[in-house]
Amino acid sequence: MKNLQLVLLAITTGSFITTVVGDAKTGAIIGSVLSAILLFLNSYLKDYDLGSIAQKHRQAAGDMWLIRERYLSLLTDLKMQTKSIEEILKERDALMIELSAIYIGAPSTNYKAYSMAQKALKELEDMTFSDEEIDKFLPTELKRK
Repeated sequence: MKNLQLVLLAITTGSFITTVVGDAKTGAIIGSVLSAILLFLNSYLKDYDLGSIAQKHRQAAGDMWLIRERYLSLLTDLKMQTKSIEEILKERDALMIELSAIYIGAPSTNYKAYSMAQKALKELEDMTFSDEEIDKFLPTELKRK
């Protein structure tokens, strides 16, 4: 967005310079239109710190990745029977509470970003596991097959 603002500013400046050395009417019209667009963009973005929002999204993604890894570790513990069922249930419940806190603190997103993520998960199968891969971690009584 900042790059768009810089491009518009450069063109606006160029069009006003054109009014001095060239076709005054065309330069003034182009400069006025682009200046109005810049005014709108700057007014809209003045309340948003896009860098901060992006950082919050990165932080939430990192926190969620850690929860995901802890769930995988929990499945491994279940498969290896290194923890009792009570310990596993307690850890699972703690993970659910932590994940809920991450979701509450995460910035909201827009429909376009949601759709792109959904496509990546559904069609490209990014960060997903097949039933066979999941079954390898599960005890026999929990396997699908």
